[in-house]
Amino acid sequence: MSGIFNEQLTFKQENGPDVRLVVIGDEHYAHYETIDGFTVVYDVEKGLYCYAQTVNGRFVSTGIPMSTPPPPQLRRHISESESVRQQKFTLRHATRQPPPQVFGVADTFRTLGPNNGLLTGRRVSTGTIRGLTVLVEFQDVTTTITRQDVDDMLNGQNYTRNGNFCSARDYFRIVSSNKLDYTNVVVGPVKLSRNQQFYVNNSLVPEALQLAVQSGIDLKQFDSRNDGVIDAVNFLYAGQSRYEEELWPHNSFLEMRFGNMRTNFYLLTGLGSGPGDLTIGTFCHENGHLLCRFPDMYDYGNRDGDGVKSAGIGSYCLMGAGNHLNNGRTPAPVCGYLRDLAGWCDSRIDLSAPGIKEARHGDYRTLLKYPTDKFNEYFIVENRSKMGLDQHLPSSGLAVYHCDTDGSNEFQEGSSTRHYQCALLQADGRMDLERDNNRGDGGDLYGAISGTALSHATTPSSRQWDNVDSRLVLSQISAPGEVINFRIGPEVVGQVVTLEVTPGLAIPDNNPAGISSKLALNQQGLTRRIRANVGITHTFIGDLQVELVSPSGELALIHDRKGGDQDNLQQTFDSSANTALASLIGKPAAGNWELRVRDIVGQDTGKLDTWKLEIELDGLGSQVERHEAVPEVAIPDANPTGVSSSLAFTNQGTTRQVKFTAQIEHTFIGDLRVEVFAPNGRRAIVHAQSGGDADNLTLDLDSNSPSSPLLPLVGQPVQGNWVLRVTDLVGQDVGKLKKWSLELTPQL
Repeated sequence: MSGIFNEQLTFKQENGPDVRLVVIGDEHYAHYETIDGFTVVYDVEKGLYCYAQTVNGRFVSTGIPMSTPPPPQLRRHISESESVRQQKFTLRHATRQPPPQVFGVADTFRTLGPNNGLLTGRRVSTGTIRGLTVLVEFQDVTTTITRQDVDDMLNGQNYTRNGNFCSARDYFRIVSSNKLDYTNVVVGPVKLSRNQQFYVNNSLVPEALQLAVQSGIDLKQFDSRNDGVIDAVNFLYAGQSRYEEELWPHNSFLEMRFGNMRTNFYLLTGLGSGPGDLTIGTFCHENGHLLCRFPDMYDYGNRDGDGVKSAGIGSYCLMGAGNHLNNGRTPAPVCGYLRDLAGWCDSRIDLSAPGIKEARHGDYRTLLKYPTDKFNEYFIVENRSKMGLDQHLPSSGLAVYHCDTDGSNEFQEGSSTRHYQCALLQADGRMDLERDNNRGDGGDLYGAISGTALSHATTPSSRQWDNVDSRLVLSQISAPGEVINFRIGPEVVGQVVTLEVTPGLAIPDNNPAGISSKLALNQQGLTRRIRANVGITHTFIGDLQVELVSPSGELALIHDRKGGDQDNLQQTFDSSANTALASLIGKPAAGNWELRVRDIVGQDTGKLDTWKLEIELDGLGSQVERHEAVPEVAIPDANPTGVSSSLAFTNQGTTRQVKFTAQIEHTFIGDLRVEVFAPNGRRAIVHAQSGGDADNLTLDLDSNSPSSPLLPLVGQPVQGNWVLRVTDLVGQDVGKLKKWSLELTPQL
């Protein structure tokens, strides 16, 4: 199903010019309004869109074309009665479902997956699958889009034409972790016998398929199971998709027999007005139904006595509204809930064990799952940072889904008996998706949070649908990125260190150098929370910039010329609410902390009276262990054995974070390979003959950085000898290993 949510689209009229309408609905039931909100229906007798009125709860045409002013008595945004909507939906839905004997049970009218979360029907979500795609023209509408254009969009490698992220084939290979290789044979275009308008109320599928078969195509190549059933048939018709009746993009069932072969599910959608309109979003969404039997992850608003629409999972899944992201060119990935049901996740991490966990972006084969005491109910955690297929999401960070394979995406209530199949816990607690306020916004996902983000007592909460505590507690979430770290289990309360100084320093007027004051912190550990209290006397605080500098030299601009002509800055800045301070969380706390104050506008003056720092240290942060070696040893030239140096670590546990530095003198660093080995032999290549004829190599690496070469060393035993090996693989140039260091932070 392809839902449209308040989008403005162009519609044809037999006896008038094209018109722009606002559309709300799907192929089963839709509602059309003028741009200024008056409901319209297509008047077949006039061949025009006319203003609608309701008679016995049902829309009928007033006979007044929308090109004229609306009658004074008409009201905006009128609706049909719930019973009429339900009746129309049910009748329409029934025409698109297989007869009960095909599956043995009638398909449900709910937006749920009766087959353990998936829709009933023949599923081909793994393996090598070949579909048939038929291009269709009408007597009055043809296309300039060629068979090769469509073949490239569906099957191409490294396809990025028209701004598409990839081809449809590569999309399914990415999100299935290569478990589904779906290609298509493209035929046509076949030309139908009537004008396009005829097929608004008459399915084009039987005629188009008959023409395709008559062209000589061998249907057996589309039967991966050798059971006489065609895996997938797609019909792409000339022109823009028409969001009306039989031409509305949809996935449906039709059985037609050709010898020993029969059809099953099919897709129908428009090609677009030209090659520049080719996008993969709708094709991938509808084939999610067709191949994988995924249910729609949004609320139709017309079933089970539920007349209230909601957004379901919104833009955060291909099967919600995510197929529309970037105008269909970069559809959202299939969410972890559905990937798991499709059999695409072969690495499952049980989050019931407490500790620091990590979620890697784009690791679609891995599922982070927290079970409850109910087999069908659980939570899933997923990294949805704005990159890759997620680059156009409305939010960025950690997603938490509350899942129930027996739920229905029709039910936005969130009660024990009426709740979604997969609900995104929106971090801001506003429940905009359930209220149909939007398809997602910037507050939906969890960004960097130093304290508790989710528990039985937060909003949203991690309670089960029956309101019982699931005991899921999520805290210490790192910032969005390729890797997001977070803690599962009760929050560990760390040591709080308080430092205070009263410098009484005058702040030079209109001087960017400003003043600085330092506080020395001796306790080892990592920062969990930072509170900086600043007391500044000044007659115009809008002149001031205030910066906090960590011992490692990282800067946090905590006050940037706010407050205008107000007197005096007396404020406490907290990392739980201040984005700049939050960037210093999870960093080594020991050393000098520096406060810098600048007055960068002339006339007003003041002084830094006092400032105080409260730093909560990670519960086990004192176990951070760092060692340095200064071997000053020559590197043998053109010798694969190289030179090695080791550092002994005594802490227990496995590594959560690895930091590495090295200084190497050499006259041609392109000759060098540099490797770091954990005590168990796990290796990370941190330099591999890059840099050409450049002199000297300085490395400063952190496993928390995106695509860090140190990532293979995360999760390895801390205790034992860590070895650095430097090898010069080419003759002539020489050098030496001067010094190197390693800092290991254990898992908590």
